[in-house]
Amino acid sequence: MQTTQDAPAEILFKLWPWLEANKTKIIAVAGAIVVVVGIYYFMASQREENEIAAGSALSQLLMAAPSPNVNPADALAKLAEKYPGTAAAQRAQLASAASLFGASKYPEAAAAFQKFIDSNSSSLLTATALLGLGASQEAQNKLDEAGAAYQRVAASYSGNPSALPALCGLGRVAEAQGKLKEALDRYEAAARAGGAGGSMAQEAAVRAAELRAKLAAAPQATAPAMKPATTVPTVAPATVPAAK
Repeated sequence: MQTTQDAPAEILFKLWPWLEANKTKIIAVAGAIVVVVGIYYFMASQREENEIAAGSALSQLLMAAPSPNVNPADALAKLAEKYPGTAAAQRAQLASAASLFGASKYPEAAAAFQKFIDSNSSSLLTATALLGLGASQEAQNKLDEAGAAYQRVAASYSGNPSALPALCGLGRVAEAQGKLKEALDRYEAAARAGGAGGSMAQEAAVRAAELRAKLAAAPQATAPAMKPATTVPTVAPATVPAAK
């Protein structure tokens, strides 16, 4: 009876003619595998070195003393272009947009935030970019556009810390549009999302309380029976809160 120990030898004996006939192909395939593996590790090493260099450059740029000859937004944008595909480039691109917002260049900031969203849709920073886009549009009194950006955050990142400022933004937009009941709902949702702590959640709770009192004190207008309205009521536009 053939023992188990003989099985590998028998298999090798049967395969030997095939191995002899195809040894050139086998050597070629093995060589190709070695080359592919070598390229993979080389590229991985290059990416790691690129990430380190990008992170170091970003840190130096952020810590550098302000200079009248250097535009922070431009410098950050150039850094992002120099190190594409790195995490530092994403942070630099977002910081560039935020710098434009801080300089009250709201149209430029909105374009920069939108560019980040378009090119980094799967990034963990996309929610922050959407908030920046909403704030930039809100600062220009483009309330519908701002509400759309905030709504994307509230709907897609409900478990993310970004949901709280998005709900507050939706509350401000609705309030500015005269939609007080909707604004109240948004502020109450923001207060719940923030729990008991946090100044933003507390501010949302205070605003919700003020709106509840305002709605309760408002006179309840009733239309005459069997007579349709002939004019559309208008609401005076509210001032957009200053960007913080």
